[in-house]
Amino acid sequence: MSTFDFDLFVIGGGSGGVRAARMAAQRGARVALAETLGEEGLGGTCVNVGCIPKKLYSYAAHYHAAFSEAAGYGWELASPPRLDWATLKANRAREISRLNGVYDNLLRGSGVTVFHGFARIDSAHDITLATLHADGSPGHQTLTAANILIATGGTPHVPHFSGREHVITSNEVFDLEPFPQRLLIVGGGYIACEFASIFNGLGARVVQLYRGEQVLRGFDDEIRHFVATEMRKSGVDLRLNAGVVDIRKTADGLRAELEDGNVVLADAVLYATGRQPNVQGLGLDKVGVTQGAQGEVIVNGHYQTNVPSIWAVGDVTNRVQLTPVALGEAMVVVDQLFGPAAGRAARQMSYEYIPTAVFTHPNIGTVGLTEAQARERFGAVTVFRSEFKALRHTLSGSSERTLMKLVVDTASDRVVGLHMVGADAGEIVQGFAVAMKAGATKAVFDSTIGIHPTAAEEFVTMREPVRS
Repeated sequence: MSTFDFDLFVIGGGSGGVRAARMAAQRGARVALAETLGEEGLGGTCVNVGCIPKKLYSYAAHYHAAFSEAAGYGWELASPPRLDWATLKANRAREISRLNGVYDNLLRGSGVTVFHGFARIDSAHDITLATLHADGSPGHQTLTAANILIATGGTPHVPHFSGREHVITSNEVFDLEPFPQRLLIVGGGYIACEFASIFNGLGARVVQLYRGEQVLRGFDDEIRHFVATEMRKSGVDLRLNAGVVDIRKTADGLRAELEDGNVVLADAVLYATGRQPNVQGLGLDKVGVTQGAQGEVIVNGHYQTNVPSIWAVGDVTNRVQLTPVALGEAMVVVDQLFGPAAGRAARQMSYEYIPTAVFTHPNIGTVGLTEAQARERFGAVTVFRSEFKALRHTLSGSSERTLMKLVVDTASDRVVGLHMVGADAGEIVQGFAVAMKAGATKAVFDSTIGIHPTAAEEFVTMREPVRS
């Protein structure tokens, strides 16, 4: 009989933490999970202030364009459409609340003990849980566990500068009041670009600033330049090699002075300048858990820290910050600690050919290597590229264009990079990711019959390389 209160104590109720807790409990382990935000926070960043609400707002923004495009198909609107911001916010909040309840039911239904409070690690097996009593007074509880899993995720990072107190992050942007008619966004990553597209589509005048030479660093260069052009065409005032000196509150709104001397007036300023691991107050220094330069928890290939009983998954390790990655990592930990499911081998996590999407307007979908990465790894590569106006827009009146690109290792003929900018890019690329994970060659792509008429068929009909 174990002398510990639990076999596994999970700190953090996001995607990775919930998956690990639930699956471990289903294997018969005694599991507890602590979430600081309580029931309303279960699901983590993705459910509460990330993937899910962002995609819902992206859908909302697309309707704006769809209304105008419908005229080319014979639809006449009786009156100009108008966004009811309060309705959108309320409906989003209701859906997020429903998902929070789903996560809570999944945990409790699996037999997980759920605590609502802040957990601090005191030793390799000891946790102090800080909670609030019903009367609001603080309380503390000491618990023990054979293993502890850190799954606390990440949090937005805002650099220090004059006027920092006036800005918001992606945590607050969903509930802005009133709707920002003028929105300044600082940053060039996927979060900044997505919110620039979303609020531009919802009707705000959006200025986006990025200090670099092009947005979306780390993505394929052609994709970066193409989507920047499309965003500008749709109305986003994207300014590169630009930064903020200070921000002041004035009678006419927030006044941002830029490094080039220009001034931008805005109703709200959103900083999307990166995220950092959420480790403050966890007690990692005291326990001796090794951390990286940004505070990230350092783990081995099985997500075990240098303290053998302490593990970590997801954004807190600052590897690949994607929800499905955290879910996969969680399953590796569960298999390591409690054995794989019946009839299955212990899982391993591969970081090659992870598909991802960016919900800009138009969307980006990508899997595998960029052209530059492929050249560095393989030397000789062959590139196939197609750019066109989608069939939908032959009548819609929109000037939006689609870009599709394949990068092939010339020696093996294997497709090692697949990239797209266009409608539903994420939906299209997911299926191709399976083929690439299986090692599909360009010959396999060429022998596959396309579905006509679709944009997706372009990936299996590109025959002439643009360069090699």
